[in-house]
Amino acid sequence: MLKNVAAVVLEGVHPFELGVVCEVFGLDRSEDGLPVYDFAVVSAEGPLLGTHAGFGVVASGDPDRLEEADLITVPAGDGFSDREFPPEVLKALNRAVERGAMVLSVCSGVFMLGAAGLLDGRRCAGHWRHTELLTRRFPLARVEPDVLYVDDAGVITSAGTASGIDACLHLVRREQGTAVANGIARRMVVPPHREGGQAQFVARPLPRATSDTVTGVLSWMERHLDRELTVEELAARAHMSPRTFARRFLQETGTTPYRWLLGQRVLLARELLEGTEQTVDAIAVRAGFGNAATMRHHFARWTGTTPQAYRRTFRDPGRGATAPPVLAGGA
Repeated sequence: MLKNVAAVVLEGVHPFELGVVCEVFGLDRSEDGLPVYDFAVVSAEGPLLGTHAGFGVVASGDPDRLEEADLITVPAGDGFSDREFPPEVLKALNRAVERGAMVLSVCSGVFMLGAAGLLDGRRCAGHWRHTELLTRRFPLARVEPDVLYVDDAGVITSAGTASGIDACLHLVRREQGTAVANGIARRMVVPPHREGGQAQFVARPLPRATSDTVTGVLSWMERHLDRELTVEELAARAHMSPRTFARRFLQETGTTPYRWLLGQRVLLARELLEGTEQTVDAIAVRAGFGNAATMRHHFARWTGTTPQAYRRTFRDPGRGATAPPVLAGGA
Protein backbone atom coordinates (compact mmCIF):
# COMPACT_ATOMS: atom_id res chain seq x y z
CA MET A 1 0.00 0.00 0.00
CA LEU A 2 1.29 3.46 -0.90
CA LYS A 3 0.39 5.90 1.87
CA ASN A 4 3.44 6.93 3.94
CA VAL A 5 6.01 8.75 1.78
CA ALA A 6 9.29 10.35 2.87
CA ALA A 7 11.77 12.43 0.88
CA VAL A 8 15.32 12.16 2.23
CA VAL A 9 17.43 15.24 1.41
CA LEU A 10 21.01 16.31 2.05
CA GLU A 11 22.98 19.54 1.87
CA GLY A 12 22.94 20.92 -1.66
CA VAL A 13 19.59 19.35 -2.56
CA HIS A 14 18.29 20.39 -5.97
CA PRO A 15 14.95 22.16 -5.47
CA PHE A 16 13.35 21.07 -8.74
CA GLU A 17 13.91 17.38 -8.07
CA LEU A 18 12.70 17.82 -4.48
CA GLY A 19 9.72 19.74 -5.83
CA VAL A 20 8.81 16.84 -8.10
CA VAL A 21 8.20 14.43 -5.23
CA CYS A 22 6.57 17.16 -3.12
CA GLU A 23 4.15 17.95 -5.95
CA VAL A 24 3.16 14.33 -6.57
CA PHE A 25 2.99 13.11 -2.97
CA GLY A 26 2.84 16.23 -0.79
CA LEU A 27 -0.38 17.95 -1.86
CA ASP A 28 -3.89 17.32 -0.54
CA ARG A 29 -6.06 16.59 -3.59
CA SER A 30 -8.88 14.93 -1.68
CA GLU A 31 -11.43 17.34 -3.16
CA ASP A 32 -10.76 15.59 -6.48
CA GLY A 33 -11.26 12.18 -4.91
CA LEU A 34 -7.52 11.47 -4.97
CA PRO A 35 -5.57 9.84 -2.13
CA VAL A 36 -3.79 11.95 0.48
CA TYR A 37 -0.29 10.77 1.34
CA ASP A 38 1.34 11.08 4.75
CA PHE A 39 4.35 13.00 3.42
CA ALA A 40 7.48 14.32 5.14
CA VAL A 41 10.86 15.74 4.14
CA VAL A 42 13.65 14.43 6.37
CA SER A 43 17.41 14.76 6.55
CA ALA A 44 20.40 13.46 8.48
CA GLU A 45 22.19 16.77 7.84
CA GLY A 46 19.42 19.26 8.58
CA PRO A 47 17.08 20.62 9.44
CA LEU A 48 18.25 23.70 7.49
CA LEU A 49 19.83 22.78 4.18
CA GLY A 50 21.27 24.87 1.37
CA THR A 51 20.40 24.41 -2.29
CA HIS A 52 22.37 25.07 -5.45
CA ALA A 53 19.82 27.78 -6.31
CA GLY A 54 20.90 30.09 -3.49
CA PHE A 55 18.11 29.54 -0.99
CA GLY A 56 17.55 27.13 1.86
CA VAL A 57 14.96 24.49 2.69
CA VAL A 58 13.90 23.12 6.06
CA ALA A 59 13.61 19.37 6.48
CA SER A 60 11.14 19.32 9.35
CA GLY A 61 10.39 15.59 9.37
CA ASP A 62 11.85 13.17 11.88
CA PRO A 63 14.47 10.86 10.26
CA ASP A 64 12.79 7.98 12.10
CA ARG A 65 10.03 8.34 9.50
CA LEU A 66 12.25 6.41 7.10
CA GLU A 67 11.62 3.29 9.18
CA GLU A 68 7.88 3.33 8.53
CA ALA A 69 7.68 4.80 5.04
CA ASP A 70 6.06 2.81 2.25
CA LEU A 71 8.14 4.83 -0.20
CA ILE A 72 11.44 6.69 0.30
CA THR A 73 12.28 9.18 -2.43
CA VAL A 74 15.81 10.47 -3.03
CA PRO A 75 16.00 13.76 -4.96
CA ALA A 76 19.22 14.88 -6.62
CA GLY A 77 21.85 17.01 -4.93
CA ASP A 78 25.21 18.70 -5.46
CA GLY A 79 28.17 16.36 -5.69
CA PHE A 80 26.11 13.19 -5.39
CA SER A 81 28.26 11.47 -8.00
CA ASP A 82 31.31 11.42 -5.71
CA ARG A 83 30.30 12.42 -2.16
CA GLU A 84 30.04 10.28 0.94
CA PHE A 85 26.52 9.64 2.22
CA PRO A 86 25.47 9.42 5.87
CA PRO A 87 25.76 5.75 6.91
CA GLU A 88 22.49 5.92 8.85
CA VAL A 89 20.64 6.94 5.68
CA LEU A 90 22.17 4.12 3.63
CA LYS A 91 21.22 1.62 6.32
CA ALA A 92 17.67 2.99 6.43
CA LEU A 93 17.35 2.54 2.66
CA ASN A 94 18.48 -1.07 2.93
CA ARG A 95 16.12 -1.80 5.78
CA ALA A 96 13.28 -0.28 3.78
CA VAL A 97 13.85 -2.56 0.79
CA GLU A 98 14.30 -5.58 3.06
CA ARG A 99 10.87 -5.01 4.63
CA GLY A 100 9.21 -4.58 1.25
CA ALA A 101 9.07 -0.78 0.99
CA MET A 102 9.93 1.03 -2.24
CA VAL A 103 12.69 3.54 -3.00
CA LEU A 104 12.74 6.04 -5.85
CA SER A 105 15.60 8.27 -6.99
CA VAL A 106 15.43 11.36 -9.18
CA CYS A 107 18.48 12.15 -11.35
CA SER A 108 21.73 11.95 -9.34
CA GLY A 109 19.87 10.55 -6.33
CA VAL A 110 20.64 7.20 -7.96
CA PHE A 111 24.20 7.47 -6.58
CA MET A 112 22.82 7.27 -3.04
CA LEU A 113 21.00 4.08 -3.93
CA GLY A 114 24.22 2.74 -5.45
CA ALA A 115 26.18 3.60 -2.30
CA ALA A 116 23.58 1.65 -0.31
CA GLY A 117 24.21 -1.38 -2.53
CA LEU A 118 20.67 -1.33 -3.89
CA LEU A 119 21.75 -1.23 -7.55
CA ASP A 120 23.75 -4.46 -7.43
CA GLY A 121 22.23 -6.90 -9.90
CA ARG A 122 19.41 -4.50 -10.72
CA ARG A 123 18.52 -2.54 -13.83
CA CYS A 124 18.73 1.21 -13.26
CA ALA A 125 18.54 4.56 -15.01
CA GLY A 126 20.36 7.84 -14.56
CA HIS A 127 20.89 11.13 -16.34
CA TRP A 128 22.72 10.57 -19.63
CA ARG A 129 25.65 12.64 -18.33
CA HIS A 130 26.06 10.27 -15.38
CA THR A 131 25.64 6.83 -16.91
CA GLU A 132 29.32 6.23 -17.67
CA LEU A 133 30.38 7.21 -14.14
CA LEU A 134 27.49 5.25 -12.68
CA THR A 135 28.71 2.14 -14.50
CA ARG A 136 32.28 2.62 -13.25
CA ARG A 137 31.30 3.27 -9.64
CA PHE A 138 28.79 0.43 -9.43
CA PRO A 139 29.96 -2.32 -11.80
CA LEU A 140 27.34 -4.77 -10.53
CA ALA A 141 24.52 -2.43 -11.58
CA ARG A 142 22.86 -2.97 -14.94
CA VAL A 143 22.82 0.64 -16.11
CA GLU A 144 20.43 1.33 -18.98
CA PRO A 145 21.65 4.48 -20.74
CA ASP A 146 19.23 6.98 -22.24
CA VAL A 147 15.95 5.62 -20.80
CA LEU A 148 13.60 7.79 -18.73
CA TYR A 149 13.15 5.49 -15.76
CA VAL A 150 13.46 1.87 -14.64
CA ASP A 151 11.45 -0.06 -12.06
CA ASP A 152 13.31 -3.15 -10.85
CA ALA A 153 11.63 -4.94 -7.95
CA GLY A 154 10.56 -1.74 -6.22
CA VAL A 155 13.85 0.11 -6.73
CA ILE A 156 12.84 2.88 -9.13
CA THR A 157 15.49 5.10 -10.73
CA SER A 158 14.87 8.00 -13.07
CA ALA A 159 16.91 10.28 -15.29
CA GLY A 160 17.04 14.07 -15.09
CA THR A 161 14.37 16.51 -13.89
CA ALA A 162 11.05 15.86 -15.67
CA SER A 163 11.58 12.10 -15.94
CA GLY A 164 11.26 12.08 -12.16
CA ILE A 165 7.62 13.08 -12.68
CA ASP A 166 7.21 10.17 -15.09
CA ALA A 167 8.70 7.75 -12.57
CA CYS A 168 6.49 9.01 -9.73
CA LEU A 169 3.34 8.76 -11.85
CA HIS A 170 4.40 5.30 -13.01
CA LEU A 171 4.67 4.21 -9.39
CA VAL A 172 1.27 5.69 -8.50
CA ARG A 173 -0.23 3.93 -11.52
CA ARG A 174 1.37 0.64 -10.51
CA GLU A 175 0.22 0.81 -6.91
CA GLN A 176 -3.09 2.67 -7.15
CA GLY A 177 -4.27 2.41 -10.71
CA THR A 178 -4.55 4.48 -13.86
CA ALA A 179 -7.41 6.66 -12.65
CA VAL A 180 -5.41 7.97 -9.68
CA ALA A 181 -2.27 8.56 -11.75
CA ASN A 182 -4.25 10.36 -14.45
CA GLY A 183 -6.00 12.48 -11.83
CA ILE A 184 -2.70 13.65 -10.36
CA ALA A 185 -1.27 14.26 -13.84
CA ARG A 186 -4.31 16.33 -14.77
CA ARG A 187 -3.86 18.51 -11.69
CA MET A 188 -0.17 18.93 -12.53
CA VAL A 189 -0.98 19.60 -16.22
CA VAL A 190 1.52 17.01 -17.43
CA PRO A 191 1.14 14.04 -19.79
CA PRO A 192 -0.33 11.13 -17.81
CA HIS A 193 2.03 8.52 -19.18
CA ARG A 194 5.44 8.27 -20.78
CA GLU A 195 6.90 4.80 -20.94
CA GLY A 196 10.19 4.28 -19.15
CA GLY A 197 12.02 2.99 -22.20
CA GLN A 198 11.69 6.22 -24.17
CA ALA A 199 14.87 8.07 -25.03
CA GLN A 200 15.97 10.92 -22.74
CA PHE A 201 16.68 13.36 -25.56
CA VAL A 202 16.19 13.79 -29.29
CA ALA A 203 18.96 13.38 -31.79
CA ARG A 204 18.67 16.88 -33.28
CA PRO A 205 16.60 20.05 -32.71
CA LEU A 206 12.95 19.68 -33.64
CA PRO A 207 11.50 21.61 -36.58
CA ARG A 208 9.59 24.75 -35.67
CA ALA A 209 6.82 24.55 -38.24
CA THR A 210 3.83 22.75 -36.75
CA SER A 211 2.94 21.42 -40.19
CA ASP A 212 6.23 19.54 -40.18
CA THR A 213 5.69 17.64 -36.93
CA VAL A 214 3.77 14.54 -35.91
CA THR A 215 1.78 16.24 -33.12
CA GLY A 216 -1.48 16.21 -35.03
CA VAL A 217 -1.00 12.57 -36.00
CA LEU A 218 -0.44 11.61 -32.36
CA SER A 219 -3.79 13.13 -31.40
CA TRP A 220 -5.47 11.32 -34.27
CA MET A 221 -3.85 8.01 -33.27
CA GLU A 222 -5.14 8.41 -29.69
CA ARG A 223 -8.69 8.78 -31.02
CA HIS A 224 -8.42 5.74 -33.29
CA LEU A 225 -6.63 3.12 -31.21
CA ASP A 226 -9.24 0.55 -32.23
CA ARG A 227 -8.17 0.77 -35.87
CA GLU A 228 -5.41 -1.18 -37.55
CA LEU A 229 -2.83 1.53 -38.20
CA THR A 230 0.23 1.28 -40.44
CA VAL A 231 3.24 3.54 -40.76
CA GLU A 232 2.29 4.13 -44.37
CA GLU A 233 -1.18 5.38 -43.41
CA LEU A 234 0.18 7.57 -40.61
CA ALA A 235 2.89 8.99 -42.88
CA ALA A 236 0.30 9.89 -45.51
CA ARG A 237 -1.76 11.67 -42.85
CA ALA A 238 1.37 13.64 -41.88
CA HIS A 239 2.15 14.34 -45.56
CA MET A 240 5.53 12.63 -45.26
CA SER A 241 7.19 9.59 -46.72
CA PRO A 242 7.11 6.55 -44.38
CA ARG A 243 10.86 6.80 -43.83
CA THR A 244 10.73 10.53 -42.98
CA PHE A 245 7.72 10.00 -40.73
CA ALA A 246 9.39 7.19 -38.77
CA ARG A 247 12.51 9.31 -38.29
CA ARG A 248 10.53 12.40 -37.25
CA PHE A 249 8.34 10.34 -34.91
CA LEU A 250 11.42 9.03 -33.09
CA GLN A 251 12.81 12.56 -32.82
CA GLU A 252 9.65 13.96 -31.27
CA THR A 253 8.55 11.10 -29.02
CA GLY A 254 11.74 9.16 -28.28
CA THR A 255 10.18 5.90 -29.46
CA THR A 256 8.85 4.19 -32.58
CA PRO A 257 5.28 4.45 -33.90
CA TYR A 258 4.69 0.78 -33.07
CA ARG A 259 5.89 1.01 -29.47
CA TRP A 260 4.04 4.28 -28.88
CA LEU A 261 0.83 2.81 -30.25
CA LEU A 262 1.24 -0.38 -28.24
CA GLY A 263 1.85 1.59 -25.05
CA GLN A 264 -1.26 3.70 -25.60
CA ARG A 265 -3.34 0.60 -26.24
CA VAL A 266 -2.14 -1.02 -23.03
CA LEU A 267 -2.89 2.21 -21.16
CA LEU A 268 -6.43 2.32 -22.59
CA ALA A 269 -6.94 -1.33 -21.69
CA ARG A 270 -5.87 -0.60 -18.10
CA GLU A 271 -8.36 2.27 -17.88
CA LEU A 272 -11.19 0.12 -19.20
CA LEU A 273 -10.33 -2.78 -16.90
CA GLU A 274 -10.40 -0.41 -13.93
CA GLY A 275 -13.40 1.70 -14.80
CA THR A 276 -15.84 -0.49 -16.76
CA GLU A 277 -17.50 -3.89 -16.61
CA GLN A 278 -16.67 -4.68 -20.24
CA THR A 279 -15.38 -8.15 -20.94
CA VAL A 280 -11.72 -8.72 -21.78
CA ASP A 281 -12.78 -9.60 -25.34
CA ALA A 282 -14.65 -6.31 -25.73
CA ILE A 283 -11.77 -4.33 -24.26
CA ALA A 284 -9.33 -6.07 -26.59
CA VAL A 285 -11.35 -4.88 -29.59
CA ARG A 286 -11.86 -1.36 -28.20
CA ALA A 287 -8.15 -0.94 -27.44
CA GLY A 288 -7.07 -2.14 -30.87
CA PHE A 289 -5.63 -5.56 -29.99
CA GLY A 290 -8.24 -7.37 -32.06
CA ASN A 291 -8.73 -10.32 -29.73
CA ALA A 292 -8.25 -11.30 -26.09
CA ALA A 293 -5.28 -13.60 -26.73
CA THR A 294 -3.25 -10.83 -28.39
CA MET A 295 -4.19 -8.39 -25.63
CA ARG A 296 -3.17 -10.86 -22.91
CA HIS A 297 0.20 -11.34 -24.58
CA HIS A 298 1.06 -7.64 -24.84
CA PHE A 299 -0.58 -6.71 -21.54
CA ALA A 300 1.52 -9.27 -19.64
CA ARG A 301 4.74 -8.12 -21.31
CA TRP A 302 4.06 -4.49 -20.38
CA THR A 303 2.58 -4.87 -16.92
CA GLY A 304 3.86 -8.21 -15.66
CA THR A 305 0.35 -9.50 -14.96
CA THR A 306 -2.79 -10.66 -16.77
CA PRO A 307 -5.79 -8.46 -17.59
CA GLN A 308 -7.97 -10.49 -15.22
CA ALA A 309 -5.50 -10.18 -12.34
CA TYR A 310 -5.07 -6.47 -13.02
CA ARG A 311 -8.84 -5.94 -12.90
CA ARG A 312 -9.17 -7.86 -9.63
CA THR A 313 -6.43 -5.75 -8.07
CA PHE A 314 -7.59 -2.32 -9.17
CA ARG A 315 -11.37 -2.76 -9.08
CA ASP A 316 -11.42 -4.15 -5.53
CA PRO A 317 -11.40 -1.23 -3.02
CA GLY A 318 -10.26 -3.57 -0.27
CA ARG A 319 -7.17 -4.80 -2.10
CA GLY A 320 -4.10 -5.59 -0.09
CA ALA A 321 -0.67 -4.02 -0.12
CA THR A 322 0.74 -6.21 -2.89
CA ALA A 323 0.25 -4.82 -6.37
CA PRO A 324 1.07 -6.74 -9.55
CA PRO A 325 4.65 -6.26 -10.73
CA VAL A 326 5.17 -3.80 -13.56
CA LEU A 327 7.99 -3.73 -16.08
CA ALA A 328 8.60 -0.08 -16.87
CA GLY A 329 8.62 0.61 -20.57
CA GLY A 330 7.51 -2.87 -21.60
CA ALA A 331 9.58 -5.92 -22.43
